[in-house]
Amino acid sequence: MLEIGTHNKPKGKKALLLGSGELGKEVAIELQRLGVQVVAVDKYENAPAMQVAHKSYVFSMLDSEKIRETIEKEKPDFIIPEVEAIATETLIELEKKGYNVIPTANATFLTMNREGIRRLAAEKLGIKTSPYRFASTKEEFYKAVEEIGIPCVVKPIMSSSGHGQSVIKSKDGIEKSWQIAQEGGRVGAGKVIVEGFVKFDYEITLLTVRHIGGTSFLQPVGHYQKDGDYQESWQPQPMNPETIKKAEDIAEKITTALGGRGIFGVEMFIQGNEVIFSEVSPRPHDTGMVTMISQDLSEFALHARAVLGLPIPNIAFHGPSASKAVVVEGESQDIVFSGLEEALNIPDTSMRIFAKPEVSGHRRMAVLLARGNSVEEARQKVQEMAKKIKIQI
Repeated sequence: MLEIGTHNKPKGKKALLLGSGELGKEVAIELQRLGVQVVAVDKYENAPAMQVAHKSYVFSMLDSEKIRETIEKEKPDFIIPEVEAIATETLIELEKKGYNVIPTANATFLTMNREGIRRLAAEKLGIKTSPYRFASTKEEFYKAVEEIGIPCVVKPIMSSSGHGQSVIKSKDGIEKSWQIAQEGGRVGAGKVIVEGFVKFDYEITLLTVRHIGGTSFLQPVGHYQKDGDYQESWQPQPMNPETIKKAEDIAEKITTALGGRGIFGVEMFIQGNEVIFSEVSPRPHDTGMVTMISQDLSEFALHARAVLGLPIPNIAFHGPSASKAVVVEGESQDIVFSGLEEALNIPDTSMRIFAKPEVSGHRRMAVLLARGNSVEEARQKVQEMAKKIKIQI
């Protein structure tokens, strides 16, 4: 039986977030609603989750010594990675000492880079993926492009939000794609994946939650990306039952192999009735922010319940919904939003302003949310909201 006591008392529960962005902030809030003390870690001060956490630390999560020192000092009941770039070898060591890494240290290790998860899916589990090659040097890269063929997609094996990703459309673009990948990786230059270009009809995120009662699937989330970065998502993505079943089978197979409890964002391409696995994140997914308006339990609430070992007997869906990211471009430490009254005057809408302390280049700073009688109506509402929001930097 789960017991949650007062903070800093013998039966108090503590969670340590490794990554404190907008997704981590929502996880922190949901954990706090269940009486859990939250410690937030990120590489910069005043990150979104730090603004609501009980305690915070600032250091690079690739710093093994800092991670070990902080975890041994705080002694959290749950270590919850919320970003890809983490010293996963340290988490594996700490898990062996009895610490609880969510969903598991091995899952974090395998999904931290695209090589681990792609080899698990395609080579060990036999799940259909796009053709691929890995390359560590420029010579290997040119050979990989030749073998895969043009057009093809190039990504660093460690990156997020589209950083370092590009599409090679002709031979003239090969060198440029190599440079983009080397500059955009989370840990600098390194190995890349070259993927065959998939002519898909649409792509989905199938949010899959492993919990004490088994595995549950949310309504499929459709999404639109630009340069690999999420721009819009909607729920449900229209799919026939046969294709949904195929997607659920793939999601169950990959999440079972990863193990542990929590929410997983399983990304897939849909080509007719064929389902092609792309990637998986063992944590809440940015496209899943739509669940903050579409369901009674958002992906963050489901993650918190699953982590704590609480039951999830049902997930009530409120109807067709959509989300739209608000991306700000420029250089500023003073970002001002206005037009909120007009945007939120549209019925069945909501928004989250992430309160990130600065923008340098382009950065996702908020998300707009809406429900409608159809997915099309919900998507139209978030577009209307976006026109009304004004941002001054």
